[in-house]
Amino acid sequence: MTTTQFQIRKNQLDSTRVVTLPDAPLADGEVRVRVEQFAYTANNITYAAFGESMNYWQFFPVSDDEKSVWGIVPVWGFGVVEASRCIGVAVGERLYGYWPMASHAVLQPVRVSPESFLDGASHRAALHTIYNQYLRCAADPLHDPATEALQALLRPLFLTAWLIDDFLADNHFFGTCEGGQRGVMPLSSASSKTAFATAAQLARRPEVEVVGLTSAANVAFCESLGVYRRVLTYDQLDTLAQDTPCVYVDFAGNGELRKNIHTRFERLAYSCSIGGTHVDQLSGARDLPGPRPVLFFAPAQAKKRHGDWGATGFNERMARAWHGFIEQVSQPAAPWVKVQEHHGPGAVQAAHILVLGGRADPRLGHVLSLQDI
Repeated sequence: MTTTQFQIRKNQLDSTRVVTLPDAPLADGEVRVRVEQFAYTANNITYAAFGESMNYWQFFPVSDDEKSVWGIVPVWGFGVVEASRCIGVAVGERLYGYWPMASHAVLQPVRVSPESFLDGASHRAALHTIYNQYLRCAADPLHDPATEALQALLRPLFLTAWLIDDFLADNHFFGTCEGGQRGVMPLSSASSKTAFATAAQLARRPEVEVVGLTSAANVAFCESLGVYRRVLTYDQLDTLAQDTPCVYVDFAGNGELRKNIHTRFERLAYSCSIGGTHVDQLSGARDLPGPRPVLFFAPAQAKKRHGDWGATGFNERMARAWHGFIEQVSQPAAPWVKVQEHHGPGAVQAAHILVLGGRADPRLGHVLSLQDI
């Protein structure tokens, strides 16, 4: 038995390699999972771009002599238990969670419950629970076998988006809606799935105006979604008044655009940094006018709301919002996402380059597998 891994050079994200390794025998308490399908989006490019600073490379480290150069990007998707030496986790069980870009993964289930378990591997002990949890599909209220591809693509992005919306509302949109005024929320990289999922949540709040910022090629797509009050190209910022009370929600990470936003808007109340879809234009946040950009960390808001609402309350609220979002996305007349599947190492490589370059059709959702058909 062997495992195939798709590895990326940490400081040169367009450099990749496929490595095949022999499988070691399972230890007591371990399971081997066949990774059947996983989503690949701009969110995963963000994981790679912020791999060092946000510890994303730590989840699935490569061998010790290579880990300073090569890394494995984590992905969300589905797997099936292929072998088990863990009491309570059976061969054939289907799981949803955070996987390596690989054909197989070895987990050490702990805190096993009917609904889920955590990976207890020592190198993941200090990493956030939200990434270490594996949901058992048979008991998962959000799981639907008919829409697994959409779940792989949108569920993790939606959770981030839902928490961004909740974070902004929890902080009263940083004062931009006071006195009856409407706060403006410009979202960069508006065609990205995390951005339009965030817009779909914010659009339900009458006190804010959601403005999508995107390239000229993606204006029509963003407008077709119906979740942006206005869609502007990046060179149309001057159509928004300088005294607009606003919160910038940055999915692009484009340094020049961030500087333009901070320079133009005199009443920029908060600058929320989410991702790095413009990976070739990332830059720091020093010497900017206005508020210092703050990196949004979804698990922190999730932890706060678990404390406020309890686990049951959190899950119930999230499930209601998720089902409403999937209904929007899946409308038969104009679906927001069309799934495109890729099988085998060569297809995975091609999809990586496509998504990395930002050239993918925004309506396409790429679902990958290192298993050949």
